[in-house]
Amino acid sequence: MFGFGRGASCSTHGSAVAIPDPIVDNPLSATPGHEMAVVAGGCFWGIQAVFEHVKGVTSAISGYSGGAANTATYEKVCSGRTGHAESVQVNFDPSQVTFGQILKVFFSVAHDPTELNRQGPDTGTQYRSAIFFASEDQKRISSEYVKQLDAAKVFPKPIVTQIVPLDAFYPAEDYHQGYAEQHPENMYIAVNDLPKLDNLQKVHPELFVEKK
Repeated sequence: MFGFGRGASCSTHGSAVAIPDPIVDNPLSATPGHEMAVVAGGCFWGIQAVFEHVKGVTSAISGYSGGAANTATYEKVCSGRTGHAESVQVNFDPSQVTFGQILKVFFSVAHDPTELNRQGPDTGTQYRSAIFFASEDQKRISSEYVKQLDAAKVFPKPIVTQIVPLDAFYPAEDYHQGYAEQHPENMYIAVNDLPKLDNLQKVHPELFVEKK
């Protein structure tokens, strides 16, 4: 994901899909609180950048999920043999945004959930689409939403997103945090990630907020 070379040969990720709200979801909480969602869908730079601009999200952290603690480093995860996926921990206030709305953003503008073990120019199991559920409630909402979207045929191909239990989340190295915001001139970011922010604002204006 570094430098001009990685992004130079890829096609743009400028498209977004308008999708319905999840039928199965929790209502907004009556009181402020804290919940966490962990999702994976390609390079974590773009996923993190998107969720940093979602209403009710208090923080988004790039990291790794799916493998062991001793392999949770960028160098090892890049091998594609650790079981980890580049992931983002989305911390949010359930009185401002629901878990289902988090998934709506994830599926519609953050990545392409029909791509198996790849996103754009990035290939390998570390770039797979996944929801790491932290509760049976999250598992239920995720599973029902995938069924709903597949039945509605909002995507040209079936969704391949894995829905698996969250064993652990390991924050990535400091230099990965906020990378898209700090390096907008990077060709990879300009081609693959900045269009996602534009699409978030266009497709979900009710959920888009400027980063504080």
